[in-house]
Amino acid sequence: MAQSRRSRPTVSVAPARPPLLAPPPLVAPLIPPMHVVDLMTEAGSAIFGAQWRAREAKIIECPALADAMPEFKTTYDVEPHAEERGYDDSDWSIVPATELGAKRGGGMVSFCWFRATLTIPVNAGGFDTAGAMVVLRVNVDDYAEIWVNGEMPRAAGRPSPGAIQGFNMPHRLVLANPVAPGEKFEIAVFGINGPISAAPANFLWFREAKVEFFR
Repeated sequence: MAQSRRSRPTVSVAPARPPLLAPPPLVAPLIPPMHVVDLMTEAGSAIFGAQWRAREAKIIECPALADAMPEFKTTYDVEPHAEERGYDDSDWSIVPATELGAKRGGGMVSFCWFRATLTIPVNAGGFDTAGAMVVLRVNVDDYAEIWVNGEMPRAAGRPSPGAIQGFNMPHRLVLANPVAPGEKFEIAVFGINGPISAAPANFLWFREAKVEFFR
């Protein structure tokens, strides 16, 4: 069974430095990309050696942080924590690229993890990748959080492409600028069906998964 190295916190911890002083994540260009590869096709995922896996995530009850106000005895966490770099997902279901768009979850408020590792090839479907900017474009219906190599690109008060962007809004994360052939990017997508406070009578879907190249 897949294992997490994460230990659940027991007390609140201040950030290592003021959040507003953190450097902002790189912002993807607004101009059209020079080349696009669709990861929701077998050929597109094969270019990056990507094998997609998925597993339902659940909200579990756990003890409140020790310094919570006294009326709060319990709180909630996500299980599994599959955002970690090197997370063992070997026992997860394999999802063919062409089935990424299938409905998942039980409907209403539900969650699902998707994971894959992208290896940048020398040539991506006719495009020489060396020295290019590479951007991951993901759209999950309804919300998503995106982790790259165990990190969610985000900064307080700044455009943060790894955090929820809005209702059915695409994420565009700069993976590298410039990129070198052979670089690997471990992608973990946390899909959320919502709105959470208005549980819908439908499911969550992957609507878009692409790699964009710029020069």
